[in-house]
This record gives sequence, C-alpha cells and structure tokens, in this order.
Amino acid sequence: MFSRGRSSKKAPKPSPPAAPPPSPPSVPAVDPPVPAALSDPVVEPVPSAPLAAGGPTSEPQDLGMEGPSSAEVLSPWPSQDHHGPHSSPSFGMSMDSHFGHSRTPSMENMIVLGSYSKNSLEVSESVGADDRRYGGRKVQEKCNVCREWVGRDEKGDAFVPCECAFPICRGCYEYIREYEEGLCPQCREPYKRMKGSPTVSSDPPEAQDVGGDDGIFQPLGKADKRTTVPKKKTPVLTTARSMKVMIEGPPEGDPGDAKSMMDGVRERNMSVVPVPPKTGHGLDPVTSALLSIQILDPTKNMDDYGYGSISWADGNVVKSVARAAGGGGGQGAEGGVKYGGKNISVDDTRRPLARVIPISGNSINPYRLTILVRFVVLCLFLKWRVQNPNNGAFVLWLLSVVCEIWFGISWILDQAPKWAPITRETYLDRLSLRYERPGEPNKLLPVDIFITTADAEKEPPLVTANVVLSVLAMDYPVDKIACYVSDDGSSMLTFEALTETASFARAWVPFCKKHEIEPRAPEMYFQLKLDYTKGKTNTDFIKERRHMKRAYDEFKVRINALVAKSKEPPEDGWKMQDNSPWPGNDKRDHVGMIQVFLQPDGDTKDINGDPLPRLVYVSREKRPGVNHNKKAGAMNALIRTSALITNGPFILNLDCDHYINNAKAIREAMCFLMDPKKGSQVCYVQFPQRFDGVDKNDRYANHNTIFFDVNMKGLDGVQGPMYVGTGCVFRRQALYGFCPPLRGNTLDDEEDAVSRGCCASLCCCCFCCGPRSRKAALEHKRLVTAVIAGQQEEEGNHLVPTQWHTKRFGMCRNFVATVGDAEGSVPDVGAYQVLSDVILVISCGYEENTEWGKTVGWMYGSVTEDIVTGLIMHVNGWHSVYCMPKRSAFKGSAPINLTDRLGQVLRWATGSVEIFFSKHNPLFHNYFKSLKVMQRLAYINTVVYPFTSLALLLYCFLPAFCLFTNQFIINEITEIAVLYFLLLFISIFLTSILEIRWSGVTLEEWWRNEQFWVIGGTSAHLAAVTQGLLKVIFRVDISFTLTQKGNDNDDDPYAELYAFRWTWLMVPPTTIIMVNIISCFAGVSREMYKDRVEQNWGRLMGMVFFSFWVLSHLYPFAKGLMGKTNKTPTIVIVWSILLAIVLSLLWVHVLSPRF
Repeated sequence: MFSRGRSSKKAPKPSPPAAPPPSPPSVPAVDPPVPAALSDPVVEPVPSAPLAAGGPTSEPQDLGMEGPSSAEVLSPWPSQDHHGPHSSPSFGMSMDSHFGHSRTPSMENMIVLGSYSKNSLEVSESVGADDRRYGGRKVQEKCNVCREWVGRDEKGDAFVPCECAFPICRGCYEYIREYEEGLCPQCREPYKRMKGSPTVSSDPPEAQDVGGDDGIFQPLGKADKRTTVPKKKTPVLTTARSMKVMIEGPPEGDPGDAKSMMDGVRERNMSVVPVPPKTGHGLDPVTSALLSIQILDPTKNMDDYGYGSISWADGNVVKSVARAAGGGGGQGAEGGVKYGGKNISVDDTRRPLARVIPISGNSINPYRLTILVRFVVLCLFLKWRVQNPNNGAFVLWLLSVVCEIWFGISWILDQAPKWAPITRETYLDRLSLRYERPGEPNKLLPVDIFITTADAEKEPPLVTANVVLSVLAMDYPVDKIACYVSDDGSSMLTFEALTETASFARAWVPFCKKHEIEPRAPEMYFQLKLDYTKGKTNTDFIKERRHMKRAYDEFKVRINALVAKSKEPPEDGWKMQDNSPWPGNDKRDHVGMIQVFLQPDGDTKDINGDPLPRLVYVSREKRPGVNHNKKAGAMNALIRTSALITNGPFILNLDCDHYINNAKAIREAMCFLMDPKKGSQVCYVQFPQRFDGVDKNDRYANHNTIFFDVNMKGLDGVQGPMYVGTGCVFRRQALYGFCPPLRGNTLDDEEDAVSRGCCASLCCCCFCCGPRSRKAALEHKRLVTAVIAGQQEEEGNHLVPTQWHTKRFGMCRNFVATVGDAEGSVPDVGAYQVLSDVILVISCGYEENTEWGKTVGWMYGSVTEDIVTGLIMHVNGWHSVYCMPKRSAFKGSAPINLTDRLGQVLRWATGSVEIFFSKHNPLFHNYFKSLKVMQRLAYINTVVYPFTSLALLLYCFLPAFCLFTNQFIINEITEIAVLYFLLLFISIFLTSILEIRWSGVTLEEWWRNEQFWVIGGTSAHLAAVTQGLLKVIFRVDISFTLTQKGNDNDDDPYAELYAFRWTWLMVPPTTIIMVNIISCFAGVSREMYKDRVEQNWGRLMGMVFFSFWVLSHLYPFAKGLMGKTNKTPTIVIVWSILLAIVLSLLWVHVLSPRF
C-alpha cells in the first residue's frame, strides 16, 4: 500500500541543446531585466531517443540539477553553463524552445521532490488515480508511438481508429494521416477518418463534407493544456492563451441554413455588421458564418456596443425560472439560466448581484433605545458606587468597583459595533445571466481552494478525504476550481489517502452532479436520516445510490486499512517502491514535495469520460532551526504554489474538517466579489461556521451562535466581518497586500485625492509615513493598488517595476509575473519549469528578506493569524462581506470534549494576547488609516477580552469572601441600592431579549454563551494572559497541540462528550465552585448561631444569591467534570479542596477574627 507505484531514479546531467533557445517575449516591466542573481532555476529533462512504433515502454526520466554546495542555503539557483547570464525562462517563455519540444503535456502521475537549499530536484513516477477502482472501467492504454495516454473518442470509449486495435493516440493518428501515408503501423491498412478529426486530401468526398461539425481537435503539444475545457459538441476557437470562445452551432443539417437564420434576424430590425476575418479563421462554414456578424440595433449609437453586445426587439427576452426581483435570501436561485417560466429581460444582467437588507425598524429601534438606556443606567450606577465607599470593607469595595468599571468598558467595546446590524441577499440567477450566457464562454473567474492538515493522527485522513471530495463536486465550472491540499506533517498516510480519494472522485463527482445531492461529502450524505428519494425524479437514482454506497464502503475500508498500517511504522521509516526512503519520514527535516493528482486537461477522467477538477498535494520544505510560522506559513506556501499552476483570482480557505455543505457556496461569494458596482472594494467574503456532532444541549457553546449570528452581523454593517480562519473566500490581490482601487479608478481621481492630502486617500498617509511629495505619493499609490478583473482599460497605468515586486514577493520571476494579474493567467512555460518553480517557492528560505508574513499573505507573529490578516486588509481600506445562505455553506466538527474545548479557547485567547503585545495592536497600529472607528473598537475588543479574566476571577471569589468575612461590597442594602441594582439587571435583561429578537438566536443559546464566557474566562483566558506575559517578559515560546478532529466511536457519536483528560485549566473553575459552596455553608452556620437580635437573614440571602449566581454559570463545567458516570476525578477534587481550604482559612482566621 505505502509503496505502490512510486519510483525515483537520479538522472545523468543533461547535455546542452543543439541550438540556442529563441529570445523570450518581452515582459511588461519598466526596469531592466532582473540580474542573474534573481533568475529562476533552469530545469532540463533528460533527452531520450524517439521510440519506434510498437517499441517498449520507456522508464520515467528524472531531472538533475547542478549548483553550489549545500552550505550556500540562501544563494540563488544558478543558470546552466550553456545559457547566458539573463537567459533563464521568464513569463511568456515556453520551455519547449529549451528542450527541443520535449514539453510534458500533463503534470499528472509524477511527484516532484526538491530542496532549494540543497540544490536538488527529483521527478518520480506516481500512479495517481486508478481507473480500475470504483468505476469498473479498464485502465487506459498508452500510445505505442509517443507513450502518451490513448484517450477516448466522442462516445467516451477508448480511442481505436483501426480494427487491429493498435494503441495509438489521436495526435499521432492525425499526424500519420496528414504527413505520412496514413497507414496503420501494425496492420498497414489505411486509417479512416474518425469523428472529431480533420479531413485530409486522401479522404473520400463524403468524408470531407462531414468534418468539423463537432469541433476542432488540437494535437498534443500544440493545444494549451491549461485552458478552459470545451463541452461536448461545442465548437471551440482558441483566441488567446488561457481563454477560449465557445459557440453553439445551428441544428444539424445543411450549412447553408446559417444564411436563412441571418435573414430571420434581419426581419427583426437588426443590423448585421461584419467582424474582422481573423475571428473565424480555421472554422467550418457554419461556424464561420455565425462568427462573422454582430447583431446590433440600428437606432443606437455604435459607441454603445462592444463585441458581442445584442439588443433584442420587444418581446424577445431570455426566460428563466428564477425570480427577477426577488432574491434568494442568501441562497439565491436554485440553478442557472433555464427557459420557461417568468420572463427576465436582458437588463437584469446589469442589476446588482446582491443587496443589503436592513433589520426591521420594529426590531432594531427598541434595541438601540435600550442600549442607550443601559448606558445611562451603567454610568449612574458606577457614579453611585464610587461616591459611596464601604469603609468597613474597603478592600472588598475597591476590588468590586474596579471590576465593575472594567466590565462596563468591556461591554461598550462589545456593544458598539452591533449598533447597525444588516443581512444580505444574493441573486444567483443574475450571476448566471451575466457570466454564463448560452453560446458564450463561461466568464466566472477561477477559484483556488486551500485545505490544510498537519497531523494525520489528530486529523484523520477519512475526514480530509470527505472535504476534498465535497470540493471536487462543487457546482462550479470544472476547469475553474482547483483544490490544493497542504500536508504540513509530510505524512505518507495523507499522500496515500489522497491517491485513493482521487480514484474515488471519478465515480463520486458525476454522481453528485447528476442527481444534485446535498451535502456532497459522502460520509455526511450517507448518514442523513431524511428521505433521500424526496424530489428525485430520475428512475436510476435508487440503483446508483446503492452502488455508490457500496463503493464508498469499499473506499472507507481502504482508508482504514492505511490508517491501521501507519500505526506500525518500520524502524528505518517508510519506503517507496524502489526502496528509497519516503522524504517525509522526518516531519521536521525534509524536502519540498508536490504532486498533481488530477487536472481538467489531464489523462484521468471520471467514469463518464468528463474532466475532473484539479487536485494538488503540497508539502513545503522544513529544516531544523527554521521558523516555519505554523499554519500561516503553510498558507503562504500554498498561495505561491497556486499562483504558478492556476493563479485563481479568488481563494477559498478551508480547515481539513470543514466540508462543503452547500454546493453553490462559491457562487454565493461570487455575487459579492464579482459584482460590477461594489465588488472591487471587497477583499473577502466570510461565511459563518456551523458544526456537526454537537450534543443537542450544546453544553460548551460550541456553535458560538452569539458571535456568528449577532456580532458578525453588526460588523457587516460597519466595514465588514473579521476573518475567522476558515470558510472565507479571498481576493488574491488583497492577500498580496494591495489596496483597493479608488472608486472610479482613474488617474485624475488619484491625483485629486493626493492633492487633498493623503489622509483622504485609502493607502497613503503623510502623518504615518512622513512628509512625501505629491508625485511620490501618487507613485506609491499606483504601486500598491490592486488590479480588478474587468477594470484594466489603461494597462500602462498598472505597470510595476519587476525589481520592486521582487523585493516584496521573492526571487521567483515566474511567480512575480503573476502578481499583477487579476483574471487568472499563468506563465506560459512547460510543466517541468512550473514544478521546479513550485519547489523554489515552497523552500524554507524563500521568504527571507521579503514582505511575506509582514504585509503580504497571511500574517506572522500570532497563533491567531486570521485576526491579524483580516485587520491588515481593513487597515488598507478594503471592505469585507458576511454571507449567510439559507443552507449553510460549510460545516465542520467541533471539540465537544471539555478538555479539547478549553484547549481551543486557550489557543484563541493566547493569539489575542500576542496581538495585544505586538505591533499590530489596533489601539495604536495605523491609527490614521482607513479603519473605521466602530471597526477599530471591534478589533480592540478582540485583543483585550482575555484580560477580562482577571476581573472575572476576582468577582467570582467576591461572594465567598463576603460570606466568610460577614462583609459586603456596599455599606447596607437600602432602597437606593436596590433601585440601582434592579435598574441595571433590568437593562441587561431587556438588551439581551431584544438582541435575541432581531438576531433569531434562542434564549437557551444566549444562556449557554453566558455560561461558557464565565467558564472560559476563569480558566483558558486566565492561562492565556499568563502565557502571553511570560512570552513578552521572559521570551518563553508558546506551543500548542492540534484539536482532535472526528470521532472514532461510530456506536456513540457523543462518546467524546463524556471523556475526561486532565489539564491544569480545570483547577481555577473547580476551586471557585468549592470555595463558593463552602462559603454558603459557613455563612448560613454563622447566622444560625447568632442571637436573634443580631441575625440579618435578608443581607445573608443577598450574599448567598450572589454566590449561587456564580455557581449557575459554572454548572456545565461541573457536569463535564463528572462525566457519564457522574464521578469527578480524584486529582481534581484533591487540588480544588486543598485550594478551597487554604483560601477559607486565610479569610476566616486572619481577616475575620470575630467568627
């Protein structure tokens, strides 16, 4: 299992090519070429002799790389001796010219291992997906001429052009027919024309008349292997790299019918304007006729039209079943453009793709009024408390007043951003009408999906595999999504599991798309307790579902077998098939690795012969003594890798346990990011986190409903929600540290903004950056402004010096060339060069002396890199959007165990403390930049909330101290005191009730959140403050363990809820419980032994109520300690009782001698 299908052989040093390579096309840069010190490595494949027809299969060839000694870790990769100092490949230069047209047409089925620091690169063969599994299809054969895959014909069967079944691919078949005798190499019979292939002069007349009606075939080596995959029976015209125009032809019949069709158009009062002849070059007569015209309204000015603009007469409108004015409430339409139903005019394509829905005035206005009343009551209460000290218990009074003032400040920071909450509505029908018009190329922009995993033991491969399968089956064009899996643990188990996942995807993806099932993670889908036949009209659904269930059970058996085998590793580590060691045996010291398992234009297809989305495995290089920056470093390695392979303008970030629950989630995000009016200002779209496997009572507030359904809606009405680490779709250029374009995006607007003062612009500020001339400020503004897709009219305005970008983004020129692209273009270089560039950008020394982790990519310096990353984007002037579809976009697993839950909260709180003591503290960071006041208050609250634990800990002990000492925080309980306390509690209660009303959360969810705020504040938050202070004062590094993902117990899904794992975080809350219980007994006993005249039961009941109020908040914690058997662990009891006794004796015998 672990050594299947992998070989690795060192190749000899390649010989120089016979002729020098042609000069590369010019790169849009305003400075001279980057010197050799910054050039990319030149990777050359081993030249091999051409294979004769029917010759034996050649072994996979590896790549060798020469360079300086491994001691020169940070030295750049040198050019080969036979190249000039500036001749390394760059953007737009094909590697074919270097290697005698030996370009590899596909990146599949090879794993690339390499290290920039050690100047080594190896390419080994890897099987990738297995066609024989889960689909029942025979594995494809390889061509006996060129050794490429044979491929399939128009019907999806193996391509067999001759009756002798000689294995030959379509490219070689067409070459033999065109330039040779057209005879089969094996039986020497003449080849007949296959459907989909062009005609030749030797074909009979009837064959020549048929050619071209089903598309133009492009031979291997000439076709662009990383472009849009054409649909079946759709003519394709290659107009430029990374773009194809697809047209729908007329009904089958006489090509002359095109003329009659155009005559019909003229009858509708349309103008026919010829298009330059080059548009239809190489097409059949029918397609050429369709392409050679534009249909225009003669009554309009020609300047109103661009190419492809059509104005239909009245009554001729596009019809769709989607609603024209009504939205989807976040969900949008259920499909694309269809015909029949309500008419939607072409003008709908110009309407907004989303809209803001304010909260109803009947709900929000009383809420705002109550907030104001509560603020006034709070101020009056604090004024009364300060002006009426308790001289008899001055220490208790002082501590309580300090805590109450801090609680008031904390409430203001939390409440202010919730003043103007909003919700949003999307229109998926309008998105389809605008970007997916019939007969036109799909204009939806590509999206790269990042999935990160670091430990195959705590993050089970089956969980990760389900996430990958749900991504591959999304409702989005197959050639516009790419899934990248980052394995920071370099585990062979994860690699093998992805191999199995790629094989199973061949059957799972077409099943999901054919029957439109939800969710598209097989484990969750087959666990549904609903009627899965509801709404399914396909008679084959039941049969195919049973077959798919059996296939998934087989898939689970294979994955579980791999997991079982991985628990007993060999003494010398795992090995590949040729007995070479697996590079990731030492997870802290290994080379970088990459393998492309699937790609839309690759050899692996689904069981119906259709393409599959791209699936890439990446494991970045790691070396001892190098700070790898945890998850943030892995994400930055992925963003560079994806830029070289697909360069999607948008990036979706998912944890390895968050699967796609709504197949249209990406389309929901595109309604905001691709909106022509407001989309250019949006840096990311954040979705709420939803969880499976949480107990029905949500004992530890795992759903975090108050934050996701209340706080985030409030922030959406300011500058946008925070980034919470997963379920977020980014704009790539916002991650690169660029600022949003000014509204209007013209040079005059920028000059006006600078003339008014740089504080009026989005990114420049003379107060922060020092005095700067007007021209220098404008130039800096131009360099750091993002380029938005569809807004690149003045291309010269976006030229940026290559050397300036190199200082920010690193030494890889092919990567730097992709930075300014907003539509997903990639360098036009060979597969070997692409993969060698990937090895360079995932090397551990690549980020040194660059801006990665400082102003570019995910930010470093905190374990909660998500908060800092979102903060920097908002500081740069971007806005974010909160999207809440009716069907949750993503779902994940939550740590329902008490220990794991406290560990998760500890990690979040520690990250906030790290930000507080860093340069990114929102109290002082970039104060005069574009961060709005309410947004800044929200970020301040995010970094200071752990410090509330100090006041909360004291306040939880105050009732016990009062009972032990027979003193209270106020002099005496008078009518004024009761009135102030009563008004304060009523205002708190009313605010909460009205907040529940407009947000839609339940009272139980609100109460669970309050309870866990006390539990976390007295344990994890307190520990986070302590660890943060130790890190700042004594430079003690903080390390964390990953949260357990998934549940290994299939019989009891809530088995983890009752599991107990000891942690010191449990001691403070347990001590609070013990001290308060003991103090209640002590207070009641003391009052009973007093004389009847001295007894004051009313005052005692006030103190006891105060104590029970604390205990009620800690009830879920106490229940978690007891577990399923209601028995608290002995060690917890011993330590808690010991601390309780010490504190009790201290107060009773020292501070209260009268007792």
